[in-house]
This record gives sequence, structure tokens and C-alpha cells, in this order.
Amino acid sequence: MVKRLLGTWSWASLAGILALAMFVLPASAQVAGQPVDGQLGMQAAVTPVAHSIHSFYDLVTYIIIAIALFVLGLMVYAMYAFSESRNPTPSRTTHNTLIEVIWTVLPIIILVIIAVPSFKLLHLQFSYPKPDLTIKATGHQWYWTHAYPDQGGFEFDTYMLDSDGLKERRAKGLDAPRNLAVDNEVVVPVNKVVHVLVTAGDVLHNWTIPSFGSKIDAVPGRLTATWFKAEKEGVYYGQCSELCGVNHAFMPIAVRVVDQATFDAWIEARKEDDEDKANAIIQKAALDLKSRNKVASAAD
Repeated sequence: MVKRLLGTWSWASLAGILALAMFVLPASAQVAGQPVDGQLGMQAAVTPVAHSIHSFYDLVTYIIIAIALFVLGLMVYAMYAFSESRNPTPSRTTHNTLIEVIWTVLPIIILVIIAVPSFKLLHLQFSYPKPDLTIKATGHQWYWTHAYPDQGGFEFDTYMLDSDGLKERRAKGLDAPRNLAVDNEVVVPVNKVVHVLVTAGDVLHNWTIPSFGSKIDAVPGRLTATWFKAEKEGVYYGQCSELCGVNHAFMPIAVRVVDQATFDAWIEARKEDDEDKANAIIQKAALDLKSRNKVASAAD
């Protein structure tokens, strides 16, 4: 049956389908900021760290594919060339110096090829360039508190929107993905270095934004840190990635990246403790960006 099925396809067709599945589909499924149905690849990168993570991921994937194909080829060759019908008298060879040297040296070379970009990526993740903005994120069961210590010290709590909140947000023409949209988004300026100081008030949590390549544990009594530099305006979602209790799945993170003028206006509204004004500024920025993206999509 398998033979008849494969007989209807040429090897070129099978290779083309494999290439499509491996490269075209993951690329088309990449969306910045949030997961999508049927996604095969990672969320699109919008920071230097995330770009480096994706490059390292691609390198390791190519190496894994090459090793898997090589081993598969050896297995097929061994089954064909050394079957009982072709070798009724098996070889008694037990050692081969050249082969033993190759299978010792080759893995070392592969590990070095992986290690060099791995160390570079680790250095980039923890180099912490001079910040333009510092934010403190504190995880609680089950919400986040975000503070801006170098912008007047104001802070706010971030809760996931319930069904009524989603309907209200969508009625205004705003995007509000289920289990990701929040009432108070973290707001940062585009193309600025942001340090995020992370801790927890009760149990272990984890502050994560996949499109930023940021993922750091929030540990009670300790201060950890991550950083990012968002290169594109928009809203980027993450979720607590440490099992922290019954509502672990319902404490998302939303970071809104805006232009400098919008950020400055939002900061002033927050300093004045005018939450309605601050929300209005961000909603207007979100609608403006959505309109620009529609125009750009139509032009394409």
C-alpha cells in the first residue's frame, strides 16, 4: 500500500512538499506579539535579542536535520548493503582507526559550531546596555504590578480582561485577544533600551514576552532582570511561564510600544494619576496604528 501511494508521487514532488512544510509555512505563520491558530514557527522577533535567538534556533535546526538525514542514510545503506542475501558471510572487522577518529572529532566540531553563537547569545542577553527606561514588574497570585521608578515612581496593577472587558474593548475597534488582553498595558517607547526588574510577592512567577526574547523568573525576595529594545510599534503579549497556582494561565502581560511623543503624553497622564486620560491616549495610539497597518496591507 505504501509503495503504491509513493508511486503516485515523484521524488521531486515529495522534496518540494517537505521544503514547503519546513520553511514556507513556519515563515508565513510568524506573527509579532501573539500566537496564531496553526502556527508552526516562533512569534516574529522585534528586538536584537529575539533576532539572535531565532538565528541560533535556525542554526541548530539545520544541524539537527543534517545529522538526522545522515544517520537515516547510514541506516538505509546498512540495511541494503549488508543484508543476509548480499552478505551471507558477515565481516569480522571490529576496529577501524579512521572511522573511530572521525566519529570522535566530528561531534566535537559540531559542538564548537553550536557553542560559539550560544555564548554570544548569552552575552547579549545579559549585557544590559545603559537603559533609557526602567520598569519593575512584581508577580502576584494572579496578576502583575508594574512600576516606573525613574518616571515618578507610579505603579499600576495588570489584570486579564474578562468577557465583558473584551466586548467593551472590541466595541471601540480595538484588538483584544482572549486570555491575553489586559486592563492596564505596560507602555514603552520604540527603539529605546528598557530594563525590567522582576520579582514576586508570593510564589515563583515568570515575566515573558516571546517576541522580545525576554523570559526571566520572578522570585520572592530576589530581584532578577531582563532587557529589550523594541524595534516596531505595536502590542506584544506574554504569559506567566512558571507554574504559580490555580490561575497560572490567567495572568498575561501586554507591552504596548509607542512613539516617543505618545509615551511622553502617557507618562504625564500617569503622573497626574489620571487613568482615564492615560487609557484614552493609548487607545488612540492603538487605533492610529491599526489604521496605518490596514493602509500598508492594502498597498501591498
